[in-house]
Amino acid sequence: MSIRCAIPPVVCTVTGSTVIGFRGAVHSVQDRCAYSLMEPEGSASFNLIAAFRERRRTDVPLLDHLILSMPGVTMYLERGGRVRVGGDALVLSSTAQLMHGVELSKDHTGVTAKFPSSNMTLFFDGNSAYVAGHPEAVEGLCGSPSNSSWTTNTTAEKSSFSLPGCEIQSQDSVDSTINCNRSTDHCNLMRQPPFSACHEYTDPEPYISACTHTLCRYPSVDGVDCHFLEAYAKAYSLQANVTLEDWRSTSGCSPPPLCQQPCSDHEFCGAEIGSSSHCFCRAGFASKYRATKSLGEPPVCRQGSATVTLAGCLLADKGIDFSTLHLKDPSCKGHMDPQSHLVTFSFDDSNTCGTEVMKNGSQIVYENSIVSSNRSSASVITRRDQLKIDFSCFYKQPEVKSVPFTIRDSSVVQHIVSGKGNYTLTMKAFSDAGLLQPVGPNTEILLNQKIWLQLDANMVAMVTDSCWATNQASPDDSLRYDLIIKGCPNPADDTVQMQGNGQGTSSVFSFNMFEFSGASSEIYLHCKLELCPTQSQDCTPSCGGAARRRRRSAIYADGNAALITMGWRN
Repeated sequence: MSIRCAIPPVVCTVTGSTVIGFRGAVHSVQDRCAYSLMEPEGSASFNLIAAFRERRRTDVPLLDHLILSMPGVTMYLERGGRVRVGGDALVLSSTAQLMHGVELSKDHTGVTAKFPSSNMTLFFDGNSAYVAGHPEAVEGLCGSPSNSSWTTNTTAEKSSFSLPGCEIQSQDSVDSTINCNRSTDHCNLMRQPPFSACHEYTDPEPYISACTHTLCRYPSVDGVDCHFLEAYAKAYSLQANVTLEDWRSTSGCSPPPLCQQPCSDHEFCGAEIGSSSHCFCRAGFASKYRATKSLGEPPVCRQGSATVTLAGCLLADKGIDFSTLHLKDPSCKGHMDPQSHLVTFSFDDSNTCGTEVMKNGSQIVYENSIVSSNRSSASVITRRDQLKIDFSCFYKQPEVKSVPFTIRDSSVVQHIVSGKGNYTLTMKAFSDAGLLQPVGPNTEILLNQKIWLQLDANMVAMVTDSCWATNQASPDDSLRYDLIIKGCPNPADDTVQMQGNGQGTSSVFSFNMFEFSGASSEIYLHCKLELCPTQSQDCTPSCGGAARRRRRSAIYADGNAALITMGWRN
């Protein structure tokens, strides 16, 4: 009987931004690109790729996910134990399943994959990746080619799966919380018991080097300081088939939880000490907001509505639960998009959500706030930030506008854009008091025929301050006739009547049609308009009740018909 000794497997480890190959070669990734780890020499049966992304610092890339590219199918192994093919997530369990030729399983520690037509096994815990087995001839950063003199580097192994611009490197500001001496002492624990028992099988130096290289530039959060010790212990157990005991208690490292929360592309899953995991902002995404000390985008002001969008990960960075936030009206809460995790707050003219409307000189201002819910009376203290974000939209008062009576349009629509918002004013002409018969291009309007003009605005009351007519386009023409003076009908013309001026979002005034004696039949009606808040202010003009003088009949002397249509002119 012969005794055969099993040859221990070799291991390729990817941890932090470092790849430690099968033969001990060490490659340090400097950017946020994807790199080939292992591909059979002379074969395209599969290619294992590691993709690196930033987390809390843009200048420190860390392993983000793995890509298994095979003919006709691409698998993505992501943090949190998620595996997807294209946009479809695979449902995995501890029982191995054969999917697309790959044997996959998952437990609370991570995902295991056995490669097709290979004696290699991959394990990915979301922070580090390990490929163990007896490679025959594979290329890539893990590297075990048939030619022992073969070497490679990250430039040669950059993958086409890399994101555009991934090679651009940046330099973040100094983080005062980083203590390189303390980090070096922590990494050197791999030289001491119980890790010293591993040295016979697994060289600790590449792991110590990877550890100090990262932790001297990256804060000790999200358990990163323990990932390197975890990687060394795991690599040893795969090679020696022995579990290293008691290393966690001596190093103060708890078992890392598998981050179950799916994060969007601009987020990563992490956990502060003593808290559960959350989706935090990647540094590249957060940088533009942190520069302005904001939590999201400026308000988007539209006609009759406003929207504010906050980034859920920025709120998580502050320890703020988005579900506790609302506008001034507590019933107006934010909505979080399940994919992007962006939180949106909005109001409109049908639900103002406690919006305050006020006049400030030449502007109408809409103000609201995003605030935290009132704390329970049983809660004496809190250790979370109390959030209050004020935002506003403002609209400029309209200037003096002119309406020419011609034969072109039966209504006027004026879009006014101002500041961070816009609104629409409309003016229409009707030949009946019920406003059911609009004046069209072919409508003949006789002198002394009553005309009704409707002014309408959305969410703001339109106040007609004054209206006067000229036979020239200029509102300052010397030939002038007043219809409305200081918000009230001209007492000298008893055909002028007003309805709802300053009382709501629309108003109507009427007058009998006329033309200037001895002048052209074209008339220009000039109205000076003002906006008035629809809340907490009465904008109805105070008009006296004195008897009006009869108008002069000479104005309507010759009885000629006139064709009329309205169009705003600036």
